[in-house]
Formats: sequence, C-alpha cells, structure tokens
Amino acid sequence: MSADTHKSHVKEYWIIFFILALLTALELIIPTLKNIEYVYRASSLCLLAVAKAFIVAFFYMHLKEETKWMKFIAAIPISAAIYAAVLILESVYR
Repeated sequence: MSADTHKSHVKEYWIIFFILALLTALELIIPTLKNIEYVYRASSLCLLAVAKAFIVAFFYMHLKEETKWMKFIAAIPISAAIYAAVLILESVYR
C-alpha cells in the first residue's frame, strides 16, 4: 500500500456546484433588472463570468494543487484580460 491515501473530493465538488449554480442564477436575473443601466448590467455579467471561470479552473482543473510557478503562468493571461478590460472601459468613458 502506498503511504498516500486518496482524499474524497465529493463534498467539495458539491459545494462548488452549488456556488456555480448560484452564480448562474444571478446571471439569469441580472438582464431582467431594467432599472439598472446597461453598462452596469454588462459589467456585472462579465465579472460573474470571470468568477465562474476562475472557480472552474481553480477547483475542477486542480490549479489549487499546482506549484506557485504554475499558478503564476496561469495568471498571466488573466492579467492581460484585466488590462484589456481596463483599456476598453477607459475608452468607453471618454
């Protein structure tokens, strides 16, 4: 027998599933809110999508178990996307 024992992730996966379901429900509710400006609805939907992508990558793609160097490499495209979003928002509000 190996000294490493298998840890069940079933409970963790169910928690993540319900968090993703809640975020999806928010994504379905936000477009129906007509008293909020379009730019705020669109921005919140984009942020929810990024949050869901992060959760999926972190837990289901097992990035939480990677080394710091691999996490840094995975963060590079995210930082580029954030930079692009800031530039786009800056040009929208000019």
